[in-house]
Amino acid sequence: MTPQTDESPLVDDIAARIRARIMNGELAIGKPLRQAALATEFGVSRTPVREALRQLQNGGLIEMQPNRGAVVRVPAPWEVRQAYEVRAELEGMAARRAASRITERGLAALREHNAVLCEAVARVAGEGPRGGSGEGVHAEGASTTTTAANDCFHTVICEAADNPWLTRMIDRINESFPRNVSSLALAGDERHRQLNIRQHDAVIEALAAHDADRADALMREHVISSGEHLTAWYERRSQTVFHG
Repeated sequence: MTPQTDESPLVDDIAARIRARIMNGELAIGKPLRQAALATEFGVSRTPVREALRQLQNGGLIEMQPNRGAVVRVPAPWEVRQAYEVRAELEGMAARRAASRITERGLAALREHNAVLCEAVARVAGEGPRGGSGEGVHAEGASTTTTAANDCFHTVICEAADNPWLTRMIDRINESFPRNVSSLALAGDERHRQLNIRQHDAVIEALAAHDADRADALMREHVISSGEHLTAWYERRSQTVFHG
């Protein structure tokens, strides 16, 4: 455990700022984190930066590699799969609880967030290939919007479940992996993007019908499916991220 010092609030602030950049994809997995550059950017000495990186290492977001120093960590595929197995059970429970508690306003919010995902899929399909790397640029540019919409969809259900302990446990799992990665994984797979939307629609229907058993089962199926897709993405990514 890191002892408390007068610099602890500064260390926590720097760690939070770096964590936010990792989670939104600004600092990509596999990217080296140079202490000198970060210290200059934040206008501090290397000491609080070093402590902040140690804090993030303890949290599993970065790792120390020989001859490279601190690097944004690439999770092992088995870690992703196991995390999503747990998340599926927790979010299934959230959907079960939400089925008897969600309001019409909550259902409208779910439909709105899923509509954003539908529009993104339709927009990409309508534009078609642009040649070169144009489609990839578009997909990454849209990832912030789609990531937010997808996260908000799940957040609405967690809020409707009305169990802060459950929400905190789900948040802890989500904070273990960069949030933009799910959108990047979906961006290259139209079939899975459409499946994601259909699964959301099915969950909404079950919640609207106040069918707790069906909402639970559909949400668990959805999260497991997403976890398998993300695991496959990490498997491919882990083979190339440190090469070239």
